[in-house]
Amino acid sequence: MNQAAADDDTPFIYGAPWGPLLQGMTILSVVLLLGMTAMGVSERPAGQLLWYLVMIVLPLVMLVTAVFFMIRGYLLYADTLYVRRLGWYSKIPLAGLQHVVFDPEVTRKMTRRFGNGGMFCFAGSYKSKKIGPVRVFATDLRRPVVLRFADRSIIVTPDDPIDFVEKVKLLRSL
Repeated sequence: MNQAAADDDTPFIYGAPWGPLLQGMTILSVVLLLGMTAMGVSERPAGQLLWYLVMIVLPLVMLVTAVFFMIRGYLLYADTLYVRRLGWYSKIPLAGLQHVVFDPEVTRKMTRRFGNGGMFCFAGSYKSKKIGPVRVFATDLRRPVVLRFADRSIIVTPDDPIDFVEKVKLLRSL
């Protein structure tokens, strides 16, 4: 869903739809973590603090933490891209942006170095076979937009990647 930007104070707004891989990974993760918690509660040995922490507390903390890092959309301003999370934003300054492109091939054979690999989002430090190290803020790996800077690359997955690229080029005069 896109809204026309009238000036620098009004952003272009893009959704972050979940692709089938994210849906499947999230369902699997939630089922495993809740299943682990249920098993921890039902099978808890008396007086075992470590069991309680590992089987009940840890899975619930992981689940709640992941929820707050989920990607809910993108707000594009002339000088900044905000990744909308649950109750907060990740800020990506666009100063120094050299190139922007929609490239469906860039996420193929991508490996995670550090971050979230599919519980409510794909986010963190990854390595793409095609472009090398990249920071990822994604929900649907079939919609990757690559933002190339001199010193880094970033992948986002807006609901309308072609329009997103056009708007970035317009705003940044690329």
